[in-house]
Amino acid sequence: MAAALNLGGCLLLFSLTGCAQNQNSTQAFSPPPGGEQVTVTVKVPQDLAADTLRVMYRSQKCQVKRSGADWTSYEEDGRHAIEVVPQRQGNSDLYVAKLDRSGGGACQWNLSNVTFGVHYENTAQFGEGVTYGYGGGVIVIFDNNLPQRRSMDEVVDVSGDVVVREDYYPWVIETFIGGHEKTLVIMGRQNVFSYRSSNARSVVFEPILHSGLVVRTIGVKSDGAGTSENIYPDGTREFSGYDPSLRRLKIISESMNSR
Repeated sequence: MAAALNLGGCLLLFSLTGCAQNQNSTQAFSPPPGGEQVTVTVKVPQDLAADTLRVMYRSQKCQVKRSGADWTSYEEDGRHAIEVVPQRQGNSDLYVAKLDRSGGGACQWNLSNVTFGVHYENTAQFGEGVTYGYGGGVIVIFDNNLPQRRSMDEVVDVSGDVVVREDYYPWVIETFIGGHEKTLVIMGRQNVFSYRSSNARSVVFEPILHSGLVVRTIGVKSDGAGTSENIYPDGTREFSGYDPSLRRLKIISESMNSR
C-alpha cells in the first residue's frame, strides 16, 4: 500500500512501510531540511502529459553484493529509487519537481540520476486501436554511475544547468506481421536524450510538438513482401525500409509555417 506527500512543490510517492518506492534497499531515506535541490521543469505541449519522474539515489556507505557472469562476487553502491510526480504551476503549461541532492539517512544517499519526459495519454485522435509506444524521454545523470535506464545514443556532458529543446512529431506505425498493431511514437532526433552534469541546479525540458504534422508508416503484410511505406503530412509517399526523415518533416513544417 502506498501514500503520497506533497513536499517542496512535488508529489512524492512512498510506501507505508517507510521506504519511498524503494526497489533495492530497506535503508532509511531522510533528506535533510533546507538542503540543496535540483529543480526539474517540463514545458508540456497541448495533447501531451508529463511523465512521473523516476529518481535514483546511490550510497557508497551501504554497498550491496552482486554476482558477475563468472559467478564472482563484487560490491557496488547501494540503490534507492523513488518516483516523483511533477506539479503543474497554476494554469500554465509548466510542471515542476524539486529533487533533494542528499537523501540523508545512515546511508548518506546522494542523487544519482533522473529519468523523465512526456507522453500521449489520449491516442484516440490518431484512429481506432492506436496505443502509445515511446519517445520524448530525457535522462540526466549527476554522478559517474550508470542510470537504470539507458539510451542507445551517447551521453552528453554538460557543465552547469541542463536545457533540452527538441522538435517532435507524432508518428503512427502500423504493423501486420505477428498481429495487427498501431503504435504512436513521439518522434525526435532520439527517443531518449542523455546528459551528465555533476553541478546542475536546474533541468529544463521544452519539447516542441508539431502536433498537426502526423507521419505514418504502413508495414508489410508478410515476410519478404516489399518494403514499408512512409506517408508524410503533405501526402508524399515513400517506400523505404527506414524510419521517416526528420529533415523532410522539418522542411514540411517550415513550408506550412511560411504560408
